[in-house]
Amino acid sequence: MPQIRPYAPADRTAVADICVRTADAGADATGMFRDDLLWADVFVLPYVDRHPGLAFVVVSDDDRVVGYVVAAPDTEDFEEWFGAQWWPAVRDRYPLEGASDRERDIIRYAQKRAAGQQWHAREYPAHLHIDLLPELQGQGFGRRLIETLIAALERDGITGVHLEASSENAGAVAFYPRVGFDELPSGEGSRAFARRLRPTAQPRP
Repeated sequence: MPQIRPYAPADRTAVADICVRTADAGADATGMFRDDLLWADVFVLPYVDRHPGLAFVVVSDDDRVVGYVVAAPDTEDFEEWFGAQWWPAVRDRYPLEGASDRERDIIRYAQKRAAGQQWHAREYPAHLHIDLLPELQGQGFGRRLIETLIAALERDGITGVHLEASSENAGAVAFYPRVGFDELPSGEGSRAFARRLRPTAQPRP
């Protein structure tokens, strides 16, 4: 039976691979970009590096990491750090010149990330990303990962969490309401969801 455990540094390559293999609206994005790592450098690796204590993985019976959830407890702080420190350290890998349209969209999104751009961060300060390989989907592990993360956020005094999913990802759009998230207004091409939390501790300074 697969098990959920805290993320460990040895899982870094595996979570990056899962990110790529689920990045195309839930489908495998391998080979879409000149460098597949772009997906992970935007959507998972900064999270496990910045907040490893809010990252959890599912491990299969044969000891493979097959899913994860990651989060930033303070979206404004995270986005400021991403724009000022994380992206400048990796951006030279991803020049706009020669990029496909989709690749260029992701690079420009990363370039523009900064504090003050997240619509829902004031009311729902944390945000998350979750991905499961197809072999694990539909077995309740998405729900279990979400509840594991929410328990950790509540222990840290966090009052709400939000996320955005591609409108094309029908599975994700159907999943979040089933695990207690409400849909919020969102931009074109995306669907936003949020859940209020019941913190059991004061927020960390």
